[in-house]
Amino acid sequence: MQSVASRNVTFVSHSDQAGRSDGVQVMVHRGYAYLGQTFSNGITILDVRDPKHPRFVDFLPCPPNTRCIHLQTHEDLLVATNMPSVWRMQEFADQQKYFAGSPADLLRAHAGSFTAGIRVFDIAKPDKPRELGFLPIDGMGPHRLWYTGGRYAYASIHFADFTDHVFTVIDMADPTKPAIAGRWWIPGMWRDGGETPTWPSGKRYALHHALVAGNLAFGAWRDGGLTILDVADPAQPKLVAHRNWDPPFGGGTHSPLPLPDRHLLVIADEATSPNCRDGLRYVWVFDVREPANPISIATCPSPSEGDYCAKGGNFGPHNLHENRPGAFQSSRLIFATYYNAGVRVFDIQNPFQPREVGYYVPPNPERMVDPRPGRPQVIQSADCYVDRNGLMYLTDTNAGLYILQFEGA
Repeated sequence: MQSVASRNVTFVSHSDQAGRSDGVQVMVHRGYAYLGQTFSNGITILDVRDPKHPRFVDFLPCPPNTRCIHLQTHEDLLVATNMPSVWRMQEFADQQKYFAGSPADLLRAHAGSFTAGIRVFDIAKPDKPRELGFLPIDGMGPHRLWYTGGRYAYASIHFADFTDHVFTVIDMADPTKPAIAGRWWIPGMWRDGGETPTWPSGKRYALHHALVAGNLAFGAWRDGGLTILDVADPAQPKLVAHRNWDPPFGGGTHSPLPLPDRHLLVIADEATSPNCRDGLRYVWVFDVREPANPISIATCPSPSEGDYCAKGGNFGPHNLHENRPGAFQSSRLIFATYYNAGVRVFDIQNPFQPREVGYYVPPNPERMVDPRPGRPQVIQSADCYVDRNGLMYLTDTNAGLYILQFEGA
């Protein structure tokens, strides 16, 4: 499997995930990779203790019409989202219907056909997960999670009385009975509370997810921009700051990465349309020394060694490696997936002048798992987990898992 282009990143191995070669979020824990999947409606487990020879272990199916694209691992727990399998539904054959407003109304026709909630597994035996508990949700349910141990997890969840996903604190004191502890939303989202949206039609205000550092939660709200919340009281999160750069920039705010030791925040806007139709999206660097006044100070350079806008599919940022406990942790090196431009590595030692110091662009997928009509057969790199030795685990929505080695800058 030779790359199309690379710099300071080398190929180690590839897995087609036993034929289910779609993947989104990946966690690597105790020598096993757990992959959430966007079309296959389940979780694939690979043994990656020998990274040159990844081995399929198991597939955990979701309930009918339900997918798990995001998950978290910590110690003996795997926490996974269950949500409607939207890309298999006719209403979302055109992806813009998902990104250009709340999909909740379109999903009403499917009420009762999918299972929404958060599922908890015991992974003390990492190759044999055992289900412990389930938190059912009335609505579209969760999208993404943040859990690094302790009593609380943090999720983006759509409840039936809201327009879209809101910030939610989950009490994990008893993993067999996870419970809602607190919520926060942008005013205008609580439909059953009499609130009405204040944002323009065609925009989607929804929490993609939040990462928590200390008592602060840094949230990415798609077209709603960035929030910083004080979560010292989990039952009553409080707004510290809200910033939105759409307009003039294009929205899609997706992936936050706080770097608390440097008082910085890196945050990526997702590319949500093909061929740069709606302009470029960026990875931003913010100074958050004063959390109530976050200031944008730079953007990371856009890949330029090829004409990625003409390649087909989406081009631009998606996910950032999250500096999780036990993983590669750096407040200087940022790993970002870039859809059809693979994975990129940025050096922000000087936060005012980020530099690209590595990249890897895999070849296009040999076959398509995506059931939507007319999708181009090009890579769409989705997520990257980096272990403490610099091994990179790169997912794709069609092309399987790539294991790569970052050679340093």
